[in-house]
Amino acid sequence: MRLGLNLGYWGGGDDHLNLALAREADRLGYAVVWAAEAYGSDAPTVLAWVAAQTERIDVGSAVMQIPARTPATTAMTAATLDSLSGGRFRLGLGVSGPQVSEGWHGVRFDHPLARTREYVDIVRLALSRQRLAYDGEHWRLPLPDGPGKALQLTVHPVRPSIPVYLASIGPRNLELTGEIADGWLGIFYAPEHAGESLDLIRAGRATTGRSMDGFDVVPTVPVSVGDDLEACAEPVRAYSALYLGGMGSRKQNFYNALAVRMGFGDAAHTVQDLFLDRKHREAAAAVPLEFVDRTALIGPPERIRDRLHAYAESGVTTLSVAAHAGPLEARLAALRTVAEALDAAGLAS
Repeated sequence: MRLGLNLGYWGGGDDHLNLALAREADRLGYAVVWAAEAYGSDAPTVLAWVAAQTERIDVGSAVMQIPARTPATTAMTAATLDSLSGGRFRLGLGVSGPQVSEGWHGVRFDHPLARTREYVDIVRLALSRQRLAYDGEHWRLPLPDGPGKALQLTVHPVRPSIPVYLASIGPRNLELTGEIADGWLGIFYAPEHAGESLDLIRAGRATTGRSMDGFDVVPTVPVSVGDDLEACAEPVRAYSALYLGGMGSRKQNFYNALAVRMGFGDAAHTVQDLFLDRKHREAAAAVPLEFVDRTALIGPPERIRDRLHAYAESGVTTLSVAAHAGPLEARLAALRTVAEALDAAGLAS
């Protein structure tokens, strides 16, 4: 099992801390550093900044939003980042959600699976440097009734194939991820509940005659180190409440639905109600310690070491940690703790 670092969203006023974390992860031998985007900072700009100031670590988008860019633009960006970074870029994609897709990007949130399939097809076709011609249900290139012509990407990526990851939660999206992607970006990953998700990915792989060999399972896992479990859980509770309560509406919140499937239905509904009523502290307090403990690395180093075995045994190939809270030195220490725990557990690859 390898380690990754998820920086989350940029622009919180402490971006110099994120850069220090990326550099430390690079020094420690972490495999990849990821950056996110929603409706603030964009991932590619952040990744270019990080890649320019690191040496070996891969840089990945977790995620670049599909409704934010045409597939050709995404291919251009991926090729450029791969070239600038010396072949260190990983392309993570996601459909976002209806509120961001329609409210921020002005793109209808309809047929997300079919759109994703065509989008990935076109990105890969463009990156292969073939002339871009595609006749799909949602994308037609060139447009059939105008002067457009099939063009070829002029940039040469460093590698012949840039790995594509999908962020997915629902059953059908998980199957699609297995079918068309090189890796999966997971969230709220609990080893005890991962079998169902991974079985769906395996089913998708099987449709194309492939096994899980070479497929990268990459959950983002918050880390909080200390002797007091309740104290360690506090910053993670706020993060969990944001997603379970605020990332979507009462009718459609994919993260909340995931928590329900994991057996935390009552708590998930309570957290959502409190968060949407703007009672954010109460929403965070309502996140059960058991949920945090299953989906994060909390506690002293030896407890984290033992927990890493569960992640590896469940099928994780790259564990991306997120050190969200505390001063810089505490976050840097958390990265070192996880790296040392991985080595002590004999799980490093």
